[in-house]
Amino acid sequence: MIVYFSGTGNSLAIARQIGEALGEQTMPLHQAVQADLSSEKVVGLVYPSYYFNAPEPVLRMVKELRINSGAYVFIIIPCGAQTGRAIWSVTKILKEKGVEVAYCHKIRVPDCSAIGFGRNPNEQAWKFERFAPRMEQIVSDLKARKHAHHFGGWSLAGWLCALPWMQKKTLPLLQPAVHADKCVGCGTCKRVCKQGNISLVEAAGRTQPLAVIGDHCAQCLSCVHFCPQQAVEIAGKPTLRERQYHHPKVKVADMVH
Repeated sequence: MIVYFSGTGNSLAIARQIGEALGEQTMPLHQAVQADLSSEKVVGLVYPSYYFNAPEPVLRMVKELRINSGAYVFIIIPCGAQTGRAIWSVTKILKEKGVEVAYCHKIRVPDCSAIGFGRNPNEQAWKFERFAPRMEQIVSDLKARKHAHHFGGWSLAGWLCALPWMQKKTLPLLQPAVHADKCVGCGTCKRVCKQGNISLVEAAGRTQPLAVIGDHCAQCLSCVHFCPQQAVEIAGKPTLRERQYHHPKVKVADMVH
């Protein structure tokens, strides 16, 4: 079973690719928490790195997974550049549950958070071709049930960004908010939100409902990238259509929870 958490489809696409190669099914993490994976001989975890760590929902839900201690468990991190503590954190949680991670690696993909800093994630599509050989190697290693830990290099930037006080300062930089004048109440953002953190509410002077983002955002940026009206913005900056990104093989319907 390949379990994934995905904001803009990178992790979903990679989970599918690995699942097809290994003959394993794929399942979103929130569903895997409700399932019993203790009979699975292979369990893969595919999730991104946010702020040089695993996303908060991943850290929370991995604690609830039921995995057999004898299973071949691996972690693959799709990321824009560095994984930071994203592998270490989940490996530690699983070890406390009596589950050893046999293999872990990262694969570079377009960075969906680039939009928050005025850059275009779509201009990073070159990563798919450049890192295709690594993806092939990862699949080959997993087929052979290899044991290897590729944590990536340590960096001062990653260490600093992972500090709680630094995250408190930087998290608002990627906090999405709805521009009321642009929102048409279509509900796309609500459907793709991994946290169930977006509501559609009636508002005075409007004929359509207004999307409202709650206070437990995981900064996956699904709402920003999938909104057809570019109505979800970061730090008050307009969202440009040409800078919205999702994996080319993933559609809105694939992301609906």
